[in-house]
Amino acid sequence: MKKRLIGFITLLLMLTGLGLAPDQANAEDGSALQRIQDAGVLVVGTSADFPPFEFYAVVDGERRVVGMDIMIAEQIADDLGVELQIQDIGFDSLLPALEARNVDVVIAGMTPTAERRRSVDFSDIYFETFQNLMVRAEDQEVFDSIESLRGQRIGVQSGSLQEGLAEQIPDAEIMSLTDLSDLLLALRTNRIDAMVMQGPNAEAHAGHDDSLHTFVGDFDLEDDDAGSAIAFRQGEDSLVEAVNETLSYIAEENLTEEFLAVAGEYMAQAELDEEGEEIEESFISSYWEYFRDGTLITLLISASAVFFGLVLGSLLALMRLSNKFLIRPLATAYIEFVRGTPLLIQVMFIYFASGMLFNLPALTAGIIAVSLNSGAYIAEIIRGGINSVNTGQEEASRSLGMSKKQAMRYIIFPQALKNIWPALGNEFITIIKESSIVSVIGVGELIFQTRVVRSISFQGILPLFVTMLIYFALTFSLTKLLNYYEGSMNHD
Repeated sequence: MKKRLIGFITLLLMLTGLGLAPDQANAEDGSALQRIQDAGVLVVGTSADFPPFEFYAVVDGERRVVGMDIMIAEQIADDLGVELQIQDIGFDSLLPALEARNVDVVIAGMTPTAERRRSVDFSDIYFETFQNLMVRAEDQEVFDSIESLRGQRIGVQSGSLQEGLAEQIPDAEIMSLTDLSDLLLALRTNRIDAMVMQGPNAEAHAGHDDSLHTFVGDFDLEDDDAGSAIAFRQGEDSLVEAVNETLSYIAEENLTEEFLAVAGEYMAQAELDEEGEEIEESFISSYWEYFRDGTLITLLISASAVFFGLVLGSLLALMRLSNKFLIRPLATAYIEFVRGTPLLIQVMFIYFASGMLFNLPALTAGIIAVSLNSGAYIAEIIRGGINSVNTGQEEASRSLGMSKKQAMRYIIFPQALKNIWPALGNEFITIIKESSIVSVIGVGELIFQTRVVRSISFQGILPLFVTMLIYFALTFSLTKLLNYYEGSMNHD
């Protein structure tokens, strides 16, 4: 059995490698620009929690990603004669998304470090920047330099330049998190003592929060560490050249100052009444649409995963109960492999790996990953329930002239369903909560929308509290519904 399992996994990895390994960057042969123009769309990857570079705002009644980087992307798309499509992905997943061909370029205030240049190409520097330290306002007299932070807890965004710069702080205890909003919350709640942030981003947050104070850090920077550039897959020279022409035009016309000014207006936007006075709105009334949309996507993912997971789980359970050659080992190998790997890795693998072959939308990839994962667990629940039914039940039904299928349908499975219902209900509830993992690939479910609200409202705890209440309402309602049907079955 173990040999079969190892052989199956080896075969799976070989097939994966054969399908995904080709060096598609070299296959471009300078045709990257033509490919994008033929498609008519430039797909830009970003992480929209980084004002004033990229963040969410309401424009003409519509929520969209705005900021200096987005306006640069719009200029590039106009010059290429194509439409612009923005993909909001976690910062540390941007370069994997680029290499997996889920996006064409990355524009996210990214610094072209030597380490990153080993895997991707970069444009010319389009924005000369500086690096700041962020501390609590009450500590600004205590922490005013790198040396003063010796031995303190320092927060950085994982996968960023700042993660490396924080190592210049003597004896620092470094905390790396994906989301800047989480780091800012950690700073406000005394989990960390300071943050290393890109200067304009730090000033934007400090300008909207009196409890924060920022100052320029005296870090030792390499030449490439002092600016932001656009990332490309290696070998796409034609696209790099075209983008550099646009960046040169932007520099000549000094458009970055104009873009930053517009971004500042979006950050300071407020709804005004007929007399031009600012309208005071509650938190819920201001951001309820974000939570509504996130909840709907969460329900869509959960409902789809429950349906497809039940279908797949039932099939796998029957395969595991079969004595036919290869059928049972295949089902066992699948179940053990899925249950033995984290759902987060499965979501990222399906999304990024599919980009090597075809353009699979993030929502579809998320539904597939959660469904495949749930199917493995449901299979074991169903198999355990069927095995819990006394074997005499099948023997009695067969003696009455029933076929094996009839016995399973009318005798065995109805009894097994009563046994497995509580465990099956727990799996359905777990699916609702685990669907939040798909936010790492940019699916706009509830956790993703919570991150958006935190970045644009400059509030850390209140959005989390609202999200907790929504998840509780969903799971509590489902629990009551499942308990009702469980009671109905017990009275049958």
